[in-house]
Amino acid sequence: MNLSLGIVGLPNVGKSTLFEALTKKEVNRQNYPFCTIDPNVGVVPVKDERVDQLSQLLKIDKKIYATIEFIDIAGLVKGAHQGEGLGNQFLAHIREVNAIVYLLRCFKNPNIINTLDRVDPLLEKEILETELILKDLETVNKRLADLSHDLKSGNKEVLKEKEVLDKAQTQLVAGKPLHESEFNEEEKKILRLYQFLTLKPCLYLLNGQKEEIPAEMIETFEKNHWNYLILDVLLELEAIDLTPEERKNLGLESLTGLDQLINSAYKLLDLITFFTTTGETEVRAWPIKKGTKVPQAGGLIHSDFENKFIRAEVISFYDLIKAGGYGPAREQGLIRLEGKDYVVQDGDIVEIKINV
Repeated sequence: MNLSLGIVGLPNVGKSTLFEALTKKEVNRQNYPFCTIDPNVGVVPVKDERVDQLSQLLKIDKKIYATIEFIDIAGLVKGAHQGEGLGNQFLAHIREVNAIVYLLRCFKNPNIINTLDRVDPLLEKEILETELILKDLETVNKRLADLSHDLKSGNKEVLKEKEVLDKAQTQLVAGKPLHESEFNEEEKKILRLYQFLTLKPCLYLLNGQKEEIPAEMIETFEKNHWNYLILDVLLELEAIDLTPEERKNLGLESLTGLDQLINSAYKLLDLITFFTTTGETEVRAWPIKKGTKVPQAGGLIHSDFENKFIRAEVISFYDLIKAGGYGPAREQGLIRLEGKDYVVQDGDIVEIKINV
């Protein structure tokens, strides 16, 4: 699957700085509202030491990491869904992302213009979510108006769609994001057709140093089970080229901000990674949803691997490394034959056999 994260926030909260720290792409990040006009889009590799170790063990030069796309849109303001500011023009750019990162200002620097009259991450969260809720409500209302012409036919699918959209409308009118509402899998399948912004999983990125964030605010996020990550975005940009050792010496986490954000995104989206070593000429990492069966995992590589699936040869990364290669692994019986009901595990190395 192609992973993508949309970055939203009020003007001047550090979105473009975050984007530059993540992608190493220089962008306009001047100290005034709406300095970002066109969306910034960047794709970065998801570095995985297991890819490197497999490459070294199997003497394979070609390494393909999973990738993640970041899309940074113009700052949102109150009334954005109606065209206030610039953000509304670009909400469409994040309709297809897997998850949304809400960047919230926690830093106290008075030299950075604040479009609010105070530093208040919870108020920023409320403004952002309200704008996305209202944008989704606009989509729901438009679709319900279109459906009204088809209801007389009595078509069961149309009736079911209206029922689900009515339920979504009720939640949105109540100011409740769709991802916090209770929908069964059938209802979610219908809702996903419209790429609702508030149906997407979200991560709240608190931009500032840990000591700048009051303990009671952290308690609020944890009490409500809101997924969050604390990151000093400007410091991450300044430390962009430091080694893990140099980061530790400066009192920073050994993991870069990019690594921390990717780890949080994988956890948020319930993702794991499996690997292929195609003809022992290429090592490649593939992110998939936890619980995916092997034919569907193969379908990410090529549709034939799902449609013409016979069986899969599977070995865990750790078993292959411990054995010292495919030859010893076969001799030790570590390579297993798995059928269509096998659920792929994190770190599996998979080779799929198909009916040709």
